[in-house]
Amino acid sequence: MKRTQVKCSGMSVFLSIALLVLFAPGAWAEAVIPGIAGPAFGLTASAFHIDTPDGDSLLVWGYGETGATGQYPGPTLIVNQGDEVVITLTNSLPVPTSIVFPGQGKVTATPVAGGVEYRFLASHAGTYLYHSGTRPDLQVEMGLLGAIIVRPSGFDQGLNRTAYVHAGSAYDQEYLFLLTEMDPVVHNLVDFGGIDLVDNTKHRPVLWFINGRNAADTMLMDFTPTKPYQPYGAMTRMHPGEKVLMRIIGAGRDLHPFHHHGNFATLIARDGRVLESSPGAGEPGFPDLATVDFTQQVLPGSTMDAIFEWTGKDLGWDIYGHAPSDPMEPNEYAADHGKPLPVALPELQDLTFGGHWSGSPFLGQFGPLPPGEGGLNFNGGLFFMWHSHTEKELVNNDIFPGGMMTMLIVEPPGVPIP
Repeated sequence: MKRTQVKCSGMSVFLSIALLVLFAPGAWAEAVIPGIAGPAFGLTASAFHIDTPDGDSLLVWGYGETGATGQYPGPTLIVNQGDEVVITLTNSLPVPTSIVFPGQGKVTATPVAGGVEYRFLASHAGTYLYHSGTRPDLQVEMGLLGAIIVRPSGFDQGLNRTAYVHAGSAYDQEYLFLLTEMDPVVHNLVDFGGIDLVDNTKHRPVLWFINGRNAADTMLMDFTPTKPYQPYGAMTRMHPGEKVLMRIIGAGRDLHPFHHHGNFATLIARDGRVLESSPGAGEPGFPDLATVDFTQQVLPGSTMDAIFEWTGKDLGWDIYGHAPSDPMEPNEYAADHGKPLPVALPELQDLTFGGHWSGSPFLGQFGPLPPGEGGLNFNGGLFFMWHSHTEKELVNNDIFPGGMMTMLIVEPPGVPIP
């Protein structure tokens, strides 16, 4: 048995990356998706540069809150079902731009002083994309895009967390995974006055993003000072037995197979519509047309809502290291309670260590480590890689590891998740 808590399709990846020492308990990405609440928003399109882990600095065009800096992706806009949403766009770019709102009906655009005012009724709950509607082949590549979350009628953050008006969309934690890609050639041409030389037939991405960051930056906390124009992280945290709502958006031009190690996930909605044959079909369980898979095929321009769960079911051993007489943990898989680890662990001198290895195979426990090893697993959690299943997308301009990758941490019961 290899002692590692990071596994990926037959290979073990050890991510002792220096940036991760910035983490401290409670500093991971929050389980409530960061964004700005509506229903009225002021956005400005502007130009700025972002840093990428391959050492590059790229010109990006992005939306930002009016009066604040631009960001990539644009602010996540959070509204309630039934709201009349008003978005006023101001443009500070050297070219015309606009916004379109896929999945929203009867959008009106009205010129106002200094910009354009968009209005629509948020009639359906769900996860949506917004992006430039002006030369989108260029402007979406340059970064003019973002997410919209419409909370369902009756939503309550403390008492009734659901993605839709369907009992099967209930969740405990929620995270956004907005997937994009970039071709630095395009950004450099625009940066140095060669916008007319951009040739879409030669488009070749070499950078892949989750929420505007490449790994390992995806695992930094939200709003980290080192990423002023890339505020959103993608680190996922949960406790055993909880339901994680995965809001996934294909915001670029390529298909991305998003693979979540640890368990299958149940796809409950596509493009802001519940996968049900009639309203409420399948309740109190998942919608009756929901599907289960280990990889979500994220199409360009599409959105997906999926529920991920993990208890350690059917591992064949007790993930807590219990003796048979020990009390059960919350949401523990009862059939494996008290079962011993079925292998003898190798001696320390026979192992290679990753930074996330706690020294113990058991959740919430620690064991001996050689001097200088480990140190990135504060709570004895279990780490699973979540990433694109297209192998070339796990690099930052051919530098591995990187790209469209983050981690899920299964935390022991009782560990606070903000």
